[in-house]
Amino acid sequence: MRDTIKFLELNSDHPDELCKVAKALSSPVRVNIIKHLNKHSLNINEIADKLNLPPSSAAMHIKVLEDAGIIATKQLPGERGTMKLCNQSCNHISIRLMGDSPKTSDLISINMAIGHFTDCHIVPTCGIGTSKECLSEDTSLGFYRPERVDAQVIWTSAGYIEYKFPNVLPTGKTPTQLSFSMEICSEAPNYREDWKSDITLWVNGQDCGTWTSPGDFGKRRGLLTPSWVVYGSTQYGLLTTWVIDNEGCFINKQKVSNFTLAELNISKEPFITLRIGNKPDATYVGGFNLFGGACGDYAQDIIMMIGY
Repeated sequence: MRDTIKFLELNSDHPDELCKVAKALSSPVRVNIIKHLNKHSLNINEIADKLNLPPSSAAMHIKVLEDAGIIATKQLPGERGTMKLCNQSCNHISIRLMGDSPKTSDLISINMAIGHFTDCHIVPTCGIGTSKECLSEDTSLGFYRPERVDAQVIWTSAGYIEYKFPNVLPTGKTPTQLSFSMEICSEAPNYREDWKSDITLWVNGQDCGTWTSPGDFGKRRGLLTPSWVVYGSTQYGLLTTWVIDNEGCFINKQKVSNFTLAELNISKEPFITLRIGNKPDATYVGGFNLFGGACGDYAQDIIMMIGY
């Protein structure tokens, strides 16, 4: 079983960082905040409500966790002014009391905005929108407008969308894990909570597993969904993770294939190609909605991580 690993690595050569993390984890309240952020992003008022705290106290605890590098915050428009949205920066903390070691494994993360795709095949119902407006609906025209780089939501009833990530694996290093994390769901006209879709991930042209989305979600408002997205349409997706390592391919911790990272040979090219879509012969060709960092429930775009 595998999950996306977000490391915070500490050692005794950097005592100030080590002490900040120790301070952050010394409070049961702050540990509870971390546990709540395991599930999804929350703003400060939501954290205060969940822990029965005054918002000012919640903000103080958030500041300590942010200073330690355990969580990250982002200012977003709210109902009254702005709100500070909080999400996890790491889910694993590694502490070496012996200082730096050249043999220590490392991890590099790349964030790809969903509008920065390099190829696509789009089928109505479809559309693309930024945080401010819908660029096009039921036509692929918006996918070729310059404004598409600012996209925060993309939807299509079939087909695919493709990205090229920079290959940031350091020269001479051996990759041990490659992962992709994104907020995604099915695509039905308006929305349907029981609309299944078999969504496949291809890396460098290789099938790395199919995840069946249970539905297209619209019963409630997405935590970050912009106001132009009306009620009665898709609001949010599910945070889904594909991991490829030396044991096989995993989706949300479940092994789906024996295809290994070594077979991808990712050191060969200066880029890594990611394709997201429906196979034409899939059992459920139910399309997909893909969410950016300012739409849906999670303040993130597509994240690629390489461990080595």
